[in-house]
Amino acid sequence: MKLFPLTLVAVLMAGGAYAETTLTLYTSQAPEQAQETVDAFEAAHPDIKVEWTRNGTSALMNVMRAEIEAGQIQPDVLLVADVINLGELKAGGHLMTYPDAPVANYDPVTYDQDMTFFGTKAITTGIAYNPNIAAPVATWAELLTEENRGMIAVPSPLYSGAALNHLHALLSAENIGWDFYEGLNDLDVIPEGGNGPATKAVASGMAKYAIIVDANALRAKAAGSPIDYIVPNDGVSFITEPAAIMATTEHAEEAKQFIDFLLSEAGQELVAKQGNLPILPGVDGPDGFPNLTDMKLLGYDADEALGANETVREKFADTFGL
Repeated sequence: MKLFPLTLVAVLMAGGAYAETTLTLYTSQAPEQAQETVDAFEAAHPDIKVEWTRNGTSALMNVMRAEIEAGQIQPDVLLVADVINLGELKAGGHLMTYPDAPVANYDPVTYDQDMTFFGTKAITTGIAYNPNIAAPVATWAELLTEENRGMIAVPSPLYSGAALNHLHALLSAENIGWDFYEGLNDLDVIPEGGNGPATKAVASGMAKYAIIVDANALRAKAAGSPIDYIVPNDGVSFITEPAAIMATTEHAEEAKQFIDFLLSEAGQELVAKQGNLPILPGVDGPDGFPNLTDMKLLGYDADEALGANETVREKFADTFGL
């Protein structure tokens, strides 16, 4: 009987299949987008399998804090809504530095200068409205009228990373600040959940307006829903849905390949296909989307926001009795 080396036997028993590494991804992407992202990556890297868990960024961070406390961090990579939460992980030493990430063609404002997290797209938060029951407004303050009592859908920054980013941006904006959120509370608005339910509320007519991300509104509009998107004259917040590698990963090279894919031309074309604005120059955005250069973008100091974050979240909860 001819004897084969054990490695060859293993290959023959596996039918010649690739040896598989499994990455664990925590993401705030919508479920269908998360699956598309994973499918595209696995097609490009058939030797790597990705298992993913999806939730709002703030909810994921609560899970992460518990895992860190227990010393049982599960994800290898993160793909979440905002830089504030990743800044918290970075400050705690929980993110891996990836100095060779392929960002040469990217605007430096889209990635961490210490190379621990990297923006993957541009997502603005403005005002959506149902044209069957509401008229467009030009500013944030124009939402605060008696006619809109209880008819404004607002995602909660206690759940949604995009909503948390938006909260910090409006607090830093001249003539908006806490007055706007107190005005929403006076109109019996109850922030809850994420952008998905808020989009459905407007499209169904349960709400006249919503404070949501551009892609949710514009994808629903393209699908035939009675909804449209407004870029207020006094500005929109924006996020870059950054990706990061956990410092505890045991699959650093595979995790780097995941980041590389998101930042590649193919990854950015997938962003546009999914209905978001790519940030790699030369990759066109979806039809019907506003041009970033035509908007007033509301930024803020991320380090200051991180330092104030718990106080801001507590005040938000107190304001709305959450």
